[in-house]
Amino acid sequence: MAKQQSFTGMEVWQWRNQALKDALSTDISPVEVDWLLQEITELDRLTLRLESFKNLNHIQTQFSLSELDRLWQRRLQERLPIQYIAGVTPWRKFKLAVSSAVLIPRPETEILIDLAVNAAESKGLQSGHWADLGTGSGAIALGLAEVLTNATIHAVDVSAEALEVAKTNAESLGFGEQVKFYQGNWWKPLEFLQGQFSGMVSNPPYIPSDTVLTLQPEVVKHEPHLALDGGVDGLDCIRHLIALAPDYLRPGGVWLIEMMAGQAETVRELLEKNGNYSDISIHADLAGIERFAIAYVNM
Repeated sequence: MAKQQSFTGMEVWQWRNQALKDALSTDISPVEVDWLLQEITELDRLTLRLESFKNLNHIQTQFSLSELDRLWQRRLQERLPIQYIAGVTPWRKFKLAVSSAVLIPRPETEILIDLAVNAAESKGLQSGHWADLGTGSGAIALGLAEVLTNATIHAVDVSAEALEVAKTNAESLGFGEQVKFYQGNWWKPLEFLQGQFSGMVSNPPYIPSDTVLTLQPEVVKHEPHLALDGGVDGLDCIRHLIALAPDYLRPGGVWLIEMMAGQAETVRELLEKNGNYSDISIHADLAGIERFAIAYVNM
């Protein structure tokens, strides 16, 4: 990314007008144009809507206009996600750094934090050790750290590049001490804390392998497939988490995941057959899709 550069309001206005036209002609939401400008300049939504910036002599931007246009053309032609261009995305109360090394955190995943808080409060699990397995950008770990202020959050990811993004987010948001990061596969780096976790939260890969390539081009072409592909039926990682969690969670500890539409009953059956879980429940997202599973390790 280039250092800060300055352009006139008229130059930015001309770029914006063309970008809006291009968006409409390629089925990209024109809302993205102003969102991007808000992220890379000091302009706010109202100023953009009223076009009152047009007469400004100087507008600071993170890119040269030629670089901005090059990236915008990639958005249009290659379906590069707008969040990767801006380098950030909003999530809960945060503004998180993102790159192509991590999945872009989705709004529905925010519900995981609310479910975790409810579980913690109802079962007295607000403190102690909590795990975020497959942390990616660190969104879940940071969401947990914000609401479980007396807990230590242990965030694990197999990708070193993803962990760098997550660490950057933790430091910039003030959670550098409360959240610990580990590179490795699922529970493996946390063997030294076996049996001590109050809770585990995960948004694991859960999309069947043959479905991944049918997803929207923004996802298929640009987001890391390692974080999407859950094996033949999409449940490989979830099976692994079900099998190992009883060794790591303390009696009464909570197990909480996100899953794909249509997987709820199979996940419930897997939890029941394991024999180490009770109080199993399925929860819907705001669209009514059964997307979350909660269970507790037997006392």
